[in-house]
Amino acid sequence: MTWPDVEPVKSTRIYAEIVRQVRALIAEGRLKSGDRLPPERDLAQQFKVSRTSVREALRTLESLGLIEIRPGEGTFVRRVSVESLIEPLAQVILSQREAVGELFEARRLIEPGIAGLAARRATEEEIQEMERILEEQASEVAAGRTGLAQDAAFHASIAASVRNRAILRIVNTLMDLLVQSREESLQTPGRPTRSHQDHQRILEAIRRRDEAGARRAMRDHLIAVEALVMGRGGDEVRPR
Repeated sequence: MTWPDVEPVKSTRIYAEIVRQVRALIAEGRLKSGDRLPPERDLAQQFKVSRTSVREALRTLESLGLIEIRPGEGTFVRRVSVESLIEPLAQVILSQREAVGELFEARRLIEPGIAGLAARRATEEEIQEMERILEEQASEVAAGRTGLAQDAAFHASIAASVRNRAILRIVNTLMDLLVQSREESLQTPGRPTRSHQDHQRILEAIRRRDEAGARRAMRDHLIAVEALVMGRGGDEVRPR
């Protein structure tokens, strides 16, 4: 196949920009199921980034179920039917990108239930991975950074633990669409620390297998973030 033209990457979140471009190529049909991606070295040259950034992007794309890395063979676009089922929803949300409040409402309806399911279904290994992510977030926050990547990874790990590909795809779509708003909220003094504390409460409930507690902790966390982003008090965003 002829690899499509890509844009040189200029974003500070380099790997995320690579992910965005490859996802767009798949959504547009310019990369199809079964297509083989160029080697890491070639991708790094075309995107004008380091091979480390390419490798991180490929890992992210693999975790999203969009590509398959076959040792000794190469990297291929996956054929996963659930992606084609969820993609129309993603496109609807993308067309309403400015409706941040609606996206947060969707998160409040979806993610507490996912946290409850995680309390029931997550394996000990998955819980340990959540702990590892929060340790990384704590280190980032202590170093004066936002911990945005770990924030996204934590929510994604909870969604992955319920072992429902449609749910994982929806959560990743919502997180991607709200990345700018979430990043801005984490720039608020004290917010990264509060976010980490909220995550710890969610994880503690999941570890205790406390479904109601996990739902409540996730809901409280989302309400606090939404109130900060939307610039209004927490009571105003609580469901009536």
